[in-house]
Amino acid sequence: MGKIAFIFPGQGSQTVGMGQTLAQKDKSVKAIFQKADERLGFALSDIIFEGPQEKLTLTTYAQPALLTTSIAILHYFKQANIKADYVAGHSLGEYTALVAAGAFSFEDGVYAVRRRGEFMEEAVPNREGTMAAVLGLERNELEQVTAEVTTGGHPVQLANINCPGQIVISGSRRGVELASIKAKEAGAKRVLPLEVSGPFHSSLMKPASAKLAAVLDEVKIEKATIPVIANVSATEMVEPSEIKNKLIEQLYSPVQWEDTVKRMIGLGVDTFIEIGPGKILSGLVRKIDRTVATYAVSDEESFKTVYEAMKEGVQ
Repeated sequence: MGKIAFIFPGQGSQTVGMGQTLAQKDKSVKAIFQKADERLGFALSDIIFEGPQEKLTLTTYAQPALLTTSIAILHYFKQANIKADYVAGHSLGEYTALVAAGAFSFEDGVYAVRRRGEFMEEAVPNREGTMAAVLGLERNELEQVTAEVTTGGHPVQLANINCPGQIVISGSRRGVELASIKAKEAGAKRVLPLEVSGPFHSSLMKPASAKLAAVLDEVKIEKATIPVIANVSATEMVEPSEIKNKLIEQLYSPVQWEDTVKRMIGLGVDTFIEIGPGKILSGLVRKIDRTVATYAVSDEESFKTVYEAMKEGVQ
């Protein structure tokens, strides 16, 4: 059997009620949600389990909520002694991956992403920035479009390089509008504006990075016990200083998701398990390489499917 990667979703995967059934069934899982409440000083679990969705979708709640729920689901894998050879996460999910790899304690991870969410919200006020998904245009062609618009005084850049033919751009509202028009002219099949509260993973997030650096100085970062594939470089990171630097850089740099998946496949990974709500990342992995096995685990039922597959693979 080949190697296993655990991958963790980012913002946008959150849904009201995620993880609630697990918490009701398992005291150890319930304790994870309680630890998050204690570390943050408010009932995050109430927002996760009861909503409303509008509140849960706010960056400052969505980020700690997703990390908490994904770590709660990861508990099943720990109990079953299913281990990953590599871990990675999309944007916010990188913090979940670092908790899974032992680089952050769970409590410090929850605290760090709560503050990260606050800084991201503050960096560009009044929805002056935005993002859009560009479908059907090559990376180098889109880079030419965004460079041209940025040179014209309206900052915009590639933010999430998700899979072939799916790239998210981010920047000033006008920059994204102009780049969207030019992308279509250059041959993009579709451009979809995204409902986001800011221009994440763009240079406009640089004011947030200095504040994040101060928070990362507050928390303890250990050497990762499992290599974590970094968003910004699509290479392995384990050392605390490198983890800190790459997390700061991640705020204003593109998420190299396609390259991250290809890197893990190159390292021998043939099974990708998405741990957390939704199936976005497992879908992207399939678009990058259809030959690998992908699973999405968000509840007990989907965990059992993976557990049975793993047992068969071992025999």
